Amino acid sequence: MTTNIEKRASGLGVEVRADSDKRTLVGYAAKFDRLASIGGYFDEKIAAGAFTDAIKGDIRALVDHDPGRVIGRTKSGTLRLREDGVGLAVEIDIPNTSDGNDLWELVSRQDISGMSFGFRVTKETWDETGATPVRTIEKLELHEVSAVAWPAYEDTTIGLRSLDAARAEGGSASRNAAAAARRVAEKRASLEQKIRGIRQEAS
Repeated sequence: MTTNIEKRASGLGVEVRADSDKRTLVGYAAKFDRLASIGGYFDEKIAAGAFTDAIKGDIRALVDHDPGRVIGRTKSGTLRLREDGVGLAVEIDIPNTSDGNDLWELVSRQDISGMSFGFRVTKETWDETGATPVRTIEKLELHEVSAVAWPAYEDTTIGLRSLDAARAEGGSASRNAAAAARRVAEKRASLEQKIRGIRQEAS
């Protein structure tokens, strides 16, 4: 079973588009370089290119992240994902099912107006130079996209564990850097002592 799955909701809106006999939901599941507060613990943004490899997989479209409520799939062509200059663009051809028909009606009425996605981070960087840590997601595994009734940022604990790990690595790096600086200072002091000794002998 896949672990460390996080969910992020864009709150960027989802719209209906009807072409002949096909009903399609369109929107963005994420936009690049938009800083978002994650539970008040840290800020987060997604770097351009984060989805490049992720959208090559077999991704499902769901209702409210429920794996039992599939409404589209990239493998079948009923879900189309595209990374453009803005972010992750989503198109879902809505099925003639109870979930599909209900979702179409709810989005048409704007009762549901958000999109979200489930993912696992594979490459990230942290910046703690400011008052609030900033996480930049550079690469991820995309598991699903969802139309959601309650756009919200979830699963902050996974991000916090990632921050703790980054701090631990940073602490180790800081200790290594300090040790290296000490060694350089010791060598410099030793060299200066030798130079002073040579000068004294010469005089």
